[in-house]
Amino acid sequence: MVRVRSAARSAQPGRSRRSTRSGTDYGSATGRIAGLPVRRHHVLLVAWTVVWFLLVEPSGGFSWHYLRQGEELLFSGRPDGGLALYAHHPELQIGPVSLAVARLFAPFPTRTGEVLAEAVMSGLGLAMLVLVGRTAARYHLGTGINHRRLQQRLLVAGLAFIPMWVEVSVRFAHLDDALALFFTTLAAYELSRGRAMAVGVYLALAVDAKPWALAFAPLILALPRSRWVRTALCFVGLVAVAWLPFYLGDLDTVAAAKFTIPNQTASALRWFGVTDPSTPWWDRPAQFALGLGLGTVAVWRGRWPAVVLLGADARILLDPSVYTYYTASIMLGTLLWDTVGQRRLVPWWSWIALVSLYGGTLFLPSDPARGLVRLAFVVVSAGCVLLLPTRQRGGSGRGGSGRGGSERRVPRQRASGPRVSEERAAA
Repeated sequence: MVRVRSAARSAQPGRSRRSTRSGTDYGSATGRIAGLPVRRHHVLLVAWTVVWFLLVEPSGGFSWHYLRQGEELLFSGRPDGGLALYAHHPELQIGPVSLAVARLFAPFPTRTGEVLAEAVMSGLGLAMLVLVGRTAARYHLGTGINHRRLQQRLLVAGLAFIPMWVEVSVRFAHLDDALALFFTTLAAYELSRGRAMAVGVYLALAVDAKPWALAFAPLILALPRSRWVRTALCFVGLVAVAWLPFYLGDLDTVAAAKFTIPNQTASALRWFGVTDPSTPWWDRPAQFALGLGLGTVAVWRGRWPAVVLLGADARILLDPSVYTYYTASIMLGTLLWDTVGQRRLVPWWSWIALVSLYGGTLFLPSDPARGLVRLAFVVVSAGCVLLLPTRQRGGSGRGGSGRGGSERRVPRQRASGPRVSEERAAA
């Protein structure tokens, strides 16, 4: 007995040294700084966000007054407010969830509330990068993924994503677009975890924040077939709860769906011969139909990480306006595709999108040239993600592959134990 205890005590230092070495190796492998739960790529992305925030904020908040006006009307007793809001103010194309969140900044002085909202939205962009990293880690579980390479890929893609995220969150202060993209990112993360109802809830919140997020609904089809109906009912029910009261409260709310904006000469629509001075009557339905159709094809092909990119492609292809903040939805789409849908170290699509769409806006000499670049980006990006072969991946997943490739799909159950550690390591 004495010898056993002595041997046990003598073994302790060895175990301690191995544990220490293992902890050191784990910290090095996951990019932790000095053993803290902070990764190097996170610090770099935070610093990059702060730099862009400070550069843009002095001229930011371009559209914040719409959020302030909308939340004041929604929660007022005025005849043109409350449930009659959209009937009397169709120009406020902002979802009720976004107006409710904007209400949180109402108690502050106008300028303080604006800057605080911009800071919160900038923080949401960083949270989205972490969520995308964890989505990629779960999606590639069991494939021998190199977590350091994944972190590097996320960093390089994030450096392209942040400038456009600051465009929507700070320069324009579009809380509705920011929330729609944030909820969509949460839906993609929950999809990677196989949590069907959460996917439906977050997709509904995205639509309740901004209606164009309906184009991302095909993410539901990436779930196991047995969960489609319940998830779709949850999605439709929550969308109805948010929007139906306004239509029942004032039947003229239907007119808000017909609100038009100028057809700018730099839009891709011009290259289809659409010269109407404002939004054609068929344009919005065509946007939704194209986005939903492309997203459905992506899921059928076993490439659900491309759904957001394809939905955003449909938007910029057919939208008569060319505001730079539109590109933020494209950048989220390329971020998901480059990080989750691909295994290349260099996230090419994120940088191609930034250079062509944002750089083209700044440096191309004519509006028709800018419209042509937008058209070319949509055609090339959609064609590549849907048609080009993808690298074969190992590992088990849901039900095999789509006809166009061997993409591993969503897990049936939530991972636990070591797999959760892998997810956090990569994020």
